[in-house]
Amino acid sequence: MTRELKIIIIFFLLFFFKFQLSAFAKSLNNEVDVNNKIREISQNVRCLVCQNQSIDESNSELAKDLKILIKEKLILGDSDEEIYGFLKERYGDYILFKPPLNLNTVILWFLPFIVLMFGSIMIFKIIKSNKRK
Repeated sequence: MTRELKIIIIFFLLFFFKFQLSAFAKSLNNEVDVNNKIREISQNVRCLVCQNQSIDESNSELAKDLKILIKEKLILGDSDEEIYGFLKERYGDYILFKPPLNLNTVILWFLPFIVLMFGSIMIFKIIKSNKRK
């Protein structure tokens, strides 16, 4: 084998390995992106077993299954909105930590304000009646 032929073979081998390494790095980067997206979505979805935890924090079987489902949907190319829509359709608005404002969830959005106003009025009346005595 001549020296030039060896250099050409080495050049092609290096080029091939560089191409393979860049493809490997790209697949690793895509996997990291998918894992970050799973985490982001999981933090906005309520665990129906634990109820006050996101599925990201929960170790329940349902939370694990939902994370796997989210990963599968992301790999298939579904958007965040499509995933949230699927979960809402299957489990209802309660599964989201920030449910949309609609007729069914209006009480969830405004109940804290109603309770605060009612409580303030009651405290004001109690204080006023105590001053009269």
